[in-house]
Amino acid sequence: MSARRLIHSLASLSLVLIAACTQTPAGTEGPPAGITAVSETEAPEVVEPVVLRAGWAGSPDSLNPGVAVLTEAYVIFDMAYDSLYQYQLDGTYTLEVAESASVSEDGLVWTFTIRDGFIFHDGVPLTAKDVAFSLNYYQANADFPYLNVYTSYFASVEATDDSTVVITLSEAIPNMESQLIFLYILPEHIWSSPDVDPVEFENEAIIGSGPFKMVEYVPGESVHMEATDAHPLYSPHIDELVFQTFENQDALVQAIKTGQVDMITEMPNTSVATLRNEANVEVVSGPPSYPSVADVIFNQVLPENCPPDDGVCSGHPALLDRTVRLALSHATDKAKLIEIVLLGLGDPGLTLIPNGLGPFYNSSLVDYEFNVGTANGVLDSAGYLDADGDGIRDLPDGSRPLNFRMQYPNDSVDAPRLSELLKEMWAEIGVSVEIQALDPDTLTSVCCPAFDFDIILWGWGSDPDPGFLLSVMLTEEITTGNSETGYSNLTYDALYNQQAVELDPAARQALIWEMQRIVFDDVVYIIPYYEQTVQAFRSDRFTGWPTEAGKLALEDITSIILVEPVR
Repeated sequence: MSARRLIHSLASLSLVLIAACTQTPAGTEGPPAGITAVSETEAPEVVEPVVLRAGWAGSPDSLNPGVAVLTEAYVIFDMAYDSLYQYQLDGTYTLEVAESASVSEDGLVWTFTIRDGFIFHDGVPLTAKDVAFSLNYYQANADFPYLNVYTSYFASVEATDDSTVVITLSEAIPNMESQLIFLYILPEHIWSSPDVDPVEFENEAIIGSGPFKMVEYVPGESVHMEATDAHPLYSPHIDELVFQTFENQDALVQAIKTGQVDMITEMPNTSVATLRNEANVEVVSGPPSYPSVADVIFNQVLPENCPPDDGVCSGHPALLDRTVRLALSHATDKAKLIEIVLLGLGDPGLTLIPNGLGPFYNSSLVDYEFNVGTANGVLDSAGYLDADGDGIRDLPDGSRPLNFRMQYPNDSVDAPRLSELLKEMWAEIGVSVEIQALDPDTLTSVCCPAFDFDIILWGWGSDPDPGFLLSVMLTEEITTGNSETGYSNLTYDALYNQQAVELDPAARQALIWEMQRIVFDDVVYIIPYYEQTVQAFRSDRFTGWPTEAGKLALEDITSIILVEPVR
């Protein structure tokens, strides 16, 4: 998920200075200084809108913030909506819809004063009542897979007047800002309608108060937005913004070469060298604004934890055995994966909490050694032998071979090569995989809470706080769709509840480190790597991209709000 914002100086106002006007302002004897009057016989100059075109491999799965899962959807939400806080590329939080915030001495009551001047795209003013409605709406709908989680400690949210919102917590928490950056402010006059089903509402008009409003949405193809002229904080230098989906990675790279698009958000790292030699194309890399995690997901849901309504729970029984997952870890050459898939632009992964989260990342963990001999020994000792001599190991009772389904989203840049490499590596220990690419919506449907898979290659974009990613491994999230592994550990669950309300930073860090140790020891995931962001833009089209801001995200509202056309 993503929500990245940066207030841009209102001193940068106009996109284009029109050097002509058709009449003299009243009360003056001529045009203002620097403006040339045009005779009645001259036609006014036609100024074409400034359009920035971005290419990406994915597409929003939904424009409903309550149910959206994919990162692309959250990029669009950042353009169309505002929140109480924004998250900047230097890792700090800044107030957005709120102009001030105060907290009671006991940490339980937060009071926000809402700025004047925020207007929804349909012309209705945004007030504190919309803010309170939105936060209560996210909390009331437990079917929302992500945003409901951020409201866990909200005892009440109320608008005491049109400019004041009071959030009362059930317990003081250490990460209030990070809980609010994704809770987008919805227009109550639309979402409170009895005709709007919270889950089924497609929201394709996407009426928000953000700096860009929807023009046209073609699912799976493009999102076309235009800048508003009434946002109190942001003053874009572009008129229109188009995100275009490319299913073929080669086509995505070709589009930036030919100028079909002005920026691409992702590319195969094998294309980096070629693009760096391309005239007017600049390739940039660096830490992602929200650290990304590539994960190998094992279906570990136990029969007794299979969701009663949605669960298929068809995972291979061997993956319930830590011994098998441990052997697969020993057989995974992460250095080779980073070298081939990322061309070295990444670090070996350990846990779902990425190293980009600084002190929250448990750097004391020592990874399982890549050693094919060790992996084979582990499986031999546990009785996973090749019973029929076909080169594939079987369950100890000989009833089923260790042949796993391996699936990944077909919009992934890295997964095709990653899956083939893992297949080769694991074949050396008598494990086979059948690789299948699925569209993200289909993959989501087989993943969770259906658990109708064996192994999935996917990933996460992390919040600036580890709370959400830690919640993915909770027992209670197995039925909600948040858990992608079906992992259950009551000790882990208890530690999660402790860290969520631990106000002392050192004590909270210790709890989070222990949680990572538990899931690492249980081999809940294999984390191949933490990758850097690699993106590219046309240097002959737009300038002002913040590539040295600490973290990198060209598709972010933080970047989009700053760029301007090359004159």
